[in-house]
Amino acid sequence: MKNVLIATIIVLMVFSCKENQRETLKSDEFADVTTSEMATLKDWQELSLKHWQAFGGGDVPKFWTEENGMIVFTPPTAEERKDENGNRRSFNIISKENYSSFELSLEWKISEAGNSGIMWGVSEDEKYGEPYQTGLEIQILDNQKHPDRKDPSHQAGALYDLVVPNVDATKPVGEWNLAVITVDHKLNKGTSKLNGIEVASFPVGGEELSSLLKDSKFENWEGFGTFKSGKLALQDHEDVVAYRNIKIKEL
Repeated sequence: MKNVLIATIIVLMVFSCKENQRETLKSDEFADVTTSEMATLKDWQELSLKHWQAFGGGDVPKFWTEENGMIVFTPPTAEERKDENGNRRSFNIISKENYSSFELSLEWKISEAGNSGIMWGVSEDEKYGEPYQTGLEIQILDNQKHPDRKDPSHQAGALYDLVVPNVDATKPVGEWNLAVITVDHKLNKGTSKLNGIEVASFPVGGEELSSLLKDSKFENWEGFGTFKSGKLALQDHEDVVAYRNIKIKEL
């Protein structure tokens, strides 16, 4: 009886040790994964509406609102667009911070027959009246119904008017599209990904960009594409557009 009792105690001790080893392994593995995930998340900054301002200075225009985790632009009426002198105004917004080399990830949803864009390298110099005068742009478009679809370099995911997407990777209007834009001045390379597919790649500066601009409408635009550090911009193109999960990682 004594021998049976001793054997039972030994078995229980061995089992307990193995269970402790398993729990320790699980705990160690979890700690490693958590540390890795936290390190990755720390590289990214979320850009809510508080990280943006009006182009030209001032608070975000009232036509841009934050709703249920989305940043939504609802275009003003023709009357609301007029300034005190009766001139037409745009309501683009720009990031409060400057960015140079980065990876930008966001989801966008465009209205039917809608048009908009995401820009970078935008200058706030007073001589530039619109973000598009200096910033390169990745196009947002309803590829099915907007008239610009007829020009391939104006379709969603394009480097606007310069590089044609190699495929139409958009989802139907009303669904969210995931866009990832990379700008790397060290490698002089930019990429535009749409819903997991790289649809365009392009130079972001130097002679290669100058060559790309040659014979385009931007060729003689002073300052266009020349700022290695500048603002991001979300465009007022007179159509409803929504964004969510806007995150940026500096390279």
